[in-house]
Amino acid sequence: MLAVGPDAPTLCGTWRVRNLAAHLVIRETRPDLAAGMFIPKLRDRLEKAQAELAAGDFENLVERLLFGPPRWGVMGIPAVDSLANLLEFYVHHEDVLRAAPEWTPRELEPRKAEEIWNGLGRMAGVLYRKSPVGVILVADGVGRHVAKRPDEGGSAVVRGSVAEVVLYSYGRRDVATVKLSGPDSAISALTNATLSL
Repeated sequence: MLAVGPDAPTLCGTWRVRNLAAHLVIRETRPDLAAGMFIPKLRDRLEKAQAELAAGDFENLVERLLFGPPRWGVMGIPAVDSLANLLEFYVHHEDVLRAAPEWTPRELEPRKAEEIWNGLGRMAGVLYRKSPVGVILVADGVGRHVAKRPDEGGSAVVRGSVAEVVLYSYGRRDVATVKLSGPDSAISALTNATLSL
């Protein structure tokens, strides 16, 4: 974030880096506001607070993010922090990296790739719950995971590196380099499905 600056684009719609940083700080430190991500009646309050935070000092904002969650909060519990933030931070890092005009994919260390893959395994059922067909995730050289069991529509297979399968699963289809296989109807159904939390 510091390298590209506060007004660099991200893959998160119209958000600039400063907006993404504000989102992450609120998510880490203000559960009362973060609830607006899931409760429509609280969304205006969240968006107002996020806009105010994003308009402030950018370096201070990033420093707050680097400092991590307060120890008194639920995100301050190391196991919760790891479970909730590993994929969130990885995906948002890629949102900044891959929004640049000329980007190159990062190589994940094998241990980190395995951690991220295991995290995706825990989240896959939620991410693919709206898929009308079964979904099998295959990370080359790492593993295979059934994200959603097939029904009469069959299954589609999403194959690639851990990094690319994670990004596809989090809805970054345009920048994720994966191979889809299976019946044409299943691939089409998955391609048109909404993937999100």
